[in-house]
Amino acid sequence: MKLFFFLLCFHFFFSSVFSLSSDGLALLSLKAAVDQSIDGAFSDWNGGDSYPCGWSGISCANISGVPEPRVVGIALAGKSLQGYIPSELGMLRYLRRLNLHDNEFYGVVPVQLFNATALHSIFLHRNNLSGPFPASVCTVPRLQNLDLSDNSFSGDIPNDIQKCRQLQRLILARNKFSGEVPTGVWSELDTLVQLDLSGNDFKGSIPDDIGDLGSLSGTLNLSFNHFSGRIPSSLGKLPPTVNFDLRSNNLVGEIPQTGTFSNQGPTAFLGNKNLCGLPLRKSCTGSDRGSSSSSSHRNESDNRSKGLSPGLIILISAADVAGVALVGLVIVYVYWKKKDGHNVWCCIRKRIGFGNDNEDEKGSACTLLPCINSLKNEEGNDESEVDVDGGGKGEGELVTIDKGFRIELDELLKASAYVLGKSALGIVYKVVLGNGMPVAVRRLGEGGEEKYKEFVAEVQTIGKVKHPNIVRLRAYYWAHDEKLLISDFISNGNLNNALRGRNGQPSTNLSWSTRLRIAKGIARGLSYLHEFSPRKFVHGDIKPTNILLDNDLEPYISDFGLNRLISITGNSPSTGGFMGGALPYMMKSSHKDSRFSSDNGRGNNYKAPEARVPGCRPTQKWDVYSLGVVLLELLTGKSTESSPTSASSSASVEVSDLVRWVRNGFDQESPLSEMVDPSLLQEVRAKKEVLAVFHVALSCTEGDPEVRPRMKTVFENLEKIGR
Repeated sequence: MKLFFFLLCFHFFFSSVFSLSSDGLALLSLKAAVDQSIDGAFSDWNGGDSYPCGWSGISCANISGVPEPRVVGIALAGKSLQGYIPSELGMLRYLRRLNLHDNEFYGVVPVQLFNATALHSIFLHRNNLSGPFPASVCTVPRLQNLDLSDNSFSGDIPNDIQKCRQLQRLILARNKFSGEVPTGVWSELDTLVQLDLSGNDFKGSIPDDIGDLGSLSGTLNLSFNHFSGRIPSSLGKLPPTVNFDLRSNNLVGEIPQTGTFSNQGPTAFLGNKNLCGLPLRKSCTGSDRGSSSSSSHRNESDNRSKGLSPGLIILISAADVAGVALVGLVIVYVYWKKKDGHNVWCCIRKRIGFGNDNEDEKGSACTLLPCINSLKNEEGNDESEVDVDGGGKGEGELVTIDKGFRIELDELLKASAYVLGKSALGIVYKVVLGNGMPVAVRRLGEGGEEKYKEFVAEVQTIGKVKHPNIVRLRAYYWAHDEKLLISDFISNGNLNNALRGRNGQPSTNLSWSTRLRIAKGIARGLSYLHEFSPRKFVHGDIKPTNILLDNDLEPYISDFGLNRLISITGNSPSTGGFMGGALPYMMKSSHKDSRFSSDNGRGNNYKAPEARVPGCRPTQKWDVYSLGVVLLELLTGKSTESSPTSASSSASVEVSDLVRWVRNGFDQESPLSEMVDPSLLQEVRAKKEVLAVFHVALSCTEGDPEVRPRMKTVFENLEKIGR
């Protein structure tokens, strides 16, 4: 009887354990390797479960051709776990992400871990791991991210690093690595976008072929090591967006002045006492350029200073003070002369029309105003026109800020106007001028009188932005009770309409080549805004309704800078009159084109996660994320939100979180046909290009803004597709 009871217990115990999948058994080895005094980390890791997919920190996916769900992710970061990394984790055949950073794991990284050949991201930073660089890490064919920073790894970097052909981020900062960094291997890593070797004991020269990392972005960080010799001029071949951090090494000689070096500041080279040349304030002598030694220059300077008598030093100092005082007086004199010239009061007489053709009834005003000098455009041409609003309405100006664009106030008042839409950024009208030319006029409402100069400065800066993929601002009007912006009218609706139809009509099927051209155009325009515009703007509101299309389906980015102007005026746009009430009474249609309509709060899914936190300062990485979501819409044809226009389109599908939906599809290795817009499936040749754009979009929509690429890099990557 006792034997029967023992066998029964034995049967129940082992049947419960062996009912757990092989992935679950491998994970239990991690639980066993960790100090169990940590409460809660593994509280729901139950060996009696069939699958570990419900366990804390574990993510699973259904793999095509595999009958049961498999573990694809381990995320146990910041749990204060103390223990070692068990070799059994290498049995997780489909594991893609291993995230154990910010714990207290110790010991070496087991070689068997890299039997998990599906790994693409290994994050082990901020632990107590030691031992050499994991030599087998590059046997993982699709490894993209390797972060071993803030541990105690030692030894050198093996030459086998060149086998990590898909590697995008290599972060080895703040360890005990030593020796010389291998040369001749970096040109093989043509997908590497981040390299951080800072805070180690590397010595020797900086490898020349690091300059071949054409995909690098952000910061090349080699600081706080013992690198010696000259800085290789080949680093100048790196993309111009790359920042150098070469601080606190033993580098010598003149800093190269070619390529990317011209974009660096002095901070990049501090702590190298024998470096000279720009951007440092230490000039190079012949010996610096020839032998990389600055000692002779320093000694020569010391000898010269020692040879100066005290009387001569006092005389030179007095002369310097007198010279500075003289220059200051000249500057003050010129300033006041110029100020007096700009403050001459003059009488400007203009005839202002308010829709009445009777010449006698046209307002006439002679007003004392400061003479407004011509507002210069980018080419320095005088383009401003100053009109004075009559009829008792107060002072007003209609100012053109673009060369070749002419418009009179009375012409604007008499023109036929159509309401296009209304949003939080103002009411927008289509106005057809007397010559048949349509323009878009946006009302910003009242308020902001005390910020006139700030408003004008902002509008002038926006007006200097001239790019073929950005809507041009042509003129503006300022008065006490009215602020207007006049810009180009783009005639073919917006990207949202093109993808999902308008007014209940089905959308026009956009071919893949057209979608790719639109994607490149948006990225090209945003890259210009970020890198080359007068203020390196952040748009802050990229979404399909703000991407306008012309008759050739070329994209135009609209509405940039408007949030800033709204904040200056200080008011929400009113729904009342328009420059004396003329235009609303002249509307020919009550239809509101969704080209300019509000999203009624539905644009939140285009915002980066950090942009949804109140009070956060906008950054260019916000735009990168938003562009990534727009790219996913172009690829999938799906909307991030339900909307009236999309609801009537049978081809449209709403996905509450498009980014997560696509990521899950890739994690589960779903067929591309299940994610891509069905209308593109017929274009078989586009499959490789579609996949490439998916990868660009997913890199743009990384949750961590530091991991997202710069917009210039996004544009360059898109430009390579389809060539």
